[in-house]
Amino acid sequence: MASIPVKSVDVNPERLKRLLKSLVDIYSPSGKEEEIIEYAEKYMKKAGLSVTRQVVDEDRCNLIIFPGEWESVEVCYVGHVDTVVAYDLEEADFSEEGDTISGLGTADMKGGCAAMMEAFTVLTEEGNPFPAVGLALLVDEEEDNKGARAFIEEYTSPWAVIGEPTNLTPCLGHYGYLEVLLRTQGKRAHSAMPELGQNAIEAMLKLLLRFTEYAASSPHGLVYNVRELSGFPGGFVVPDACEAWLDLHLPPNSRIDILKNELEHLMSEVKKSTPSLDASLRFEDTFSGYLISEDRPLVRELREIYNRMSLPWQPHEFRSQSDGNILWTAGIDPVILGPGRLELAHTSEESVSFAQVVKAAQLYLNLARSLSQSRD
Repeated sequence: MASIPVKSVDVNPERLKRLLKSLVDIYSPSGKEEEIIEYAEKYMKKAGLSVTRQVVDEDRCNLIIFPGEWESVEVCYVGHVDTVVAYDLEEADFSEEGDTISGLGTADMKGGCAAMMEAFTVLTEEGNPFPAVGLALLVDEEEDNKGARAFIEEYTSPWAVIGEPTNLTPCLGHYGYLEVLLRTQGKRAHSAMPELGQNAIEAMLKLLLRFTEYAASSPHGLVYNVRELSGFPGGFVVPDACEAWLDLHLPPNSRIDILKNELEHLMSEVKKSTPSLDASLRFEDTFSGYLISEDRPLVRELREIYNRMSLPWQPHEFRSQSDGNILWTAGIDPVILGPGRLELAHTSEESVSFAQVVKAAQLYLNLARSLSQSRD
């Protein structure tokens, strides 16, 4: 790929901020993305771009944006327009204090979506032959990745750039993910007479202690989270069932099959040492991690763009689960790269530096231009 001079005057910050505000002010939790998809479709069509709706389910669709034949796309920019559910709807809207933009989705990942949309708008305004870059705005990333699953059924590309919050650090590696369901059974009794029952929640707490002790000392470099703990039934009774959901994130080169085997062995040992324990283990979603070499041509081009923009080149690994795991299974190599900090996502303090959103838009624009130059 040939290098091109990096320009810093192409992105329109005022237009970009208006776009980001509009996206953030549209409440779009997973399952309710219709309004933001409709807005993004009208916005991109007004900019002169060809937009295709890809049906995901009865009520939702992805937006696929590229003016030519998709088979020629070398890199697909990917953003998800859904967010987690708002902690407080009154605090979810766009707000601004200095360079900091706050609001639900500002980091994860409407800042990245806005930057990609701005880059495409600038490319259209130039009037030059459009580079080999597509844009996919997907739904349902925060729940079941239905948007990404639908996307890979119809579309592919050698590379993807996903605008998840990485603080503009290029993530060439991606953690794997294993979702675990633990279940304990007990005996129901009146809440005032617990000695007549067997409390499934108490049993679960003891089981969780063993599992979290294992995770904390695991040689796999696990990152774990007890996401949910629920006892059944509700009411004034000793619960006779309890479920716990665990999120396990593994470094890129970890063997998930070995981890599964060790967890099954741990469950067997716990049940053997506690014969009265009625418990089960089930693996749900499983996504492998990956690691991309810095010697790949697109990565070398991206590094050159970083140098020209005076950005530090310090590749890292993306520690969460994302659409990148889905795309990787389909043979697409995803680089995770976007504005915002992951630690602020899914919190009441979610925010993003607007200067970083502008820089992300310029970065996406420069990468697209480098692809156009490489075909000349």
